[in-house]
Amino acid sequence: MFIDEARIRIKAGDGGNGCMAFRREKFVPRGGPSGGDGGHGGDILMASSLSHNTLVHFRFNPEHKSERGGHGLGSNMSGYAGEHTVLKVPVGTLLYDDDTGELIHDFAHPNEEIVIARGGRGGRGNQHFATSTHQAPREHELGRPGEARNYRLELRLLADAGLVGYPNVGKSTLISRLSAAKPKIANYAFTTLEPNLGVVQVGDAPYEQSFTVADLPGLIEGAHLGAGLGVQFLKHIERTSVLVHLIDVSDASGRPDPVEDYKVITAELKSFDPALAAKPTILVANKADVANPDKLKKLVAMAKRKKLPLYTISAVSGEGIPALKFAMAEAVAMHRQIPLDAPGPVSAKRKPHYPPPAPNARGRR
Repeated sequence: MFIDEARIRIKAGDGGNGCMAFRREKFVPRGGPSGGDGGHGGDILMASSLSHNTLVHFRFNPEHKSERGGHGLGSNMSGYAGEHTVLKVPVGTLLYDDDTGELIHDFAHPNEEIVIARGGRGGRGNQHFATSTHQAPREHELGRPGEARNYRLELRLLADAGLVGYPNVGKSTLISRLSAAKPKIANYAFTTLEPNLGVVQVGDAPYEQSFTVADLPGLIEGAHLGAGLGVQFLKHIERTSVLVHLIDVSDASGRPDPVEDYKVITAELKSFDPALAAKPTILVANKADVANPDKLKKLVAMAKRKKLPLYTISAVSGEGIPALKFAMAEAVAMHRQIPLDAPGPVSAKRKPHYPPPAPNARGRR
């Protein structure tokens, strides 16, 4: 099940209460206050992971709570700190504050980790309130509550190239040819109901180059109004560097004009986000083994007018696949949005396991 949106409610652990106690030992008169501090509540962290590819584990488990800190004890013993909770999300997840709509973080790299809710600070024991004039304090602090937040998660696949086009033009067959992906392939429209990812390798070692390709469900006219599968999956190509627009030039499509096919799909992309229609595009005339010469001629003329690269292939027979693969690799290398030397993953600063002394602590420990 491909789930790319989820809402979660989280609650970090509360801090433990400070203790009120006095040292009572034989032969130690007036031992003084000895109440320990409460432990910190556990933080809730979020980390990007390559072992997850959907948000389905949040759809059916939307509430997450971290462990509270232990209460302080006598003999100046601090309470234990609550265990941190780490939530794993796929790479490409956007984290939004559900109350304000603010973007909190974009997990664009694996192993990024941030704190999304901080646990409450433990309360101080009565040992911190002793002074020269107040040597038997009975004051102590309660633990602070942990943060409670509402978040919205949105997954946008990280792919270098995106395959777009009408349903049943051969996108799934092409991605199975380019990579090791095994999407569902059948001779009817809307075979693909969720995006598929594949990794393409070009060249020989040690000069080989790899990039990722996303195969999206087909678009039809009026998709931005909800026709077909709508445009709910187009957000997954917003991060792509290159679009590969497949057009069926055979008579099996039932559409007489391939140029009109290109215009309709481009208009749907533009209606979703004008930046999508402006991305570098490679035109692919598919099903060349059974192509209609007149349709192919129209498409070639349109590509020359618009100065778009055009490759004629047959995803079934493999004709033209090597040339297209190298062209895609070259375009991705030229227009790649996230450079290979991008900054490394972010590491969260967690609270220490044992609560440190309060900055305004006075008197005995």
